[in-house]
Amino acid sequence: MAGKSRPKPLNVYLYIPNIIGYLRILMNCVAFAVCFVDKKLFSLLYFVSFVCDALDGWFARKFNQASTFGAVLDMVTDRVSTACLLVILSQVYRPGLVFLSLLALDISSHWLQMYSTFLVGKTSHKDVKDSSSCLFRLYYGNRMFMGYCCVSCEVLYITLFLLARNETDSLIDVLVNTATTSWIYLVYLALFLFGWAIKQFVNIIQMKTAADACVLYDVNKKQ
Repeated sequence: MAGKSRPKPLNVYLYIPNIIGYLRILMNCVAFAVCFVDKKLFSLLYFVSFVCDALDGWFARKFNQASTFGAVLDMVTDRVSTACLLVILSQVYRPGLVFLSLLALDISSHWLQMYSTFLVGKTSHKDVKDSSSCLFRLYYGNRMFMGYCCVSCEVLYITLFLLARNETDSLIDVLVNTATTSWIYLVYLALFLFGWAIKQFVNIIQMKTAADACVLYDVNKKQ
């Protein structure tokens, strides 16, 4: 009888939040296919896919359909989407190394966090209650704060892509020219740059914290 109540693999694949994840992947594939042909369509599809990242979590809690596969699918989709956009930005702005460095930080910090989470036996990479960093705990412990940082980051990247005109644009020049055009643009950029900066700082904390957890695991294992 116990075996009959266990969810079948196909059922997990067809969880509502996982189906939303598949739709996000499809939207991103279409978005990046047309990114240099229709920037507005790209931005719309990319942003809708990003918004769906919040929806799948809501559906998972609403219908009790949280799954390890869904969590991994969600993170992989997030990381790959952002990575692709950063690669494109590295091609339309100079210095491109800025965006490639952000890509490396984003991937490495999240990969280390996921790996260290499983090493210590936690069920979620967002379980950071034992962290000594107040900012790190606030980021993963407050959905509104994390949402602001994530939205700021993605909206800033989309904005930069929309502002890009050719492959020799200077990142600093574009930001300064946009900010000095109107006080509205200045507030807009300042608001999202602040959230973006916090997220990058959290990524650095996350990478260091995860690396410490891996080292501590090795130390304890040899004792």
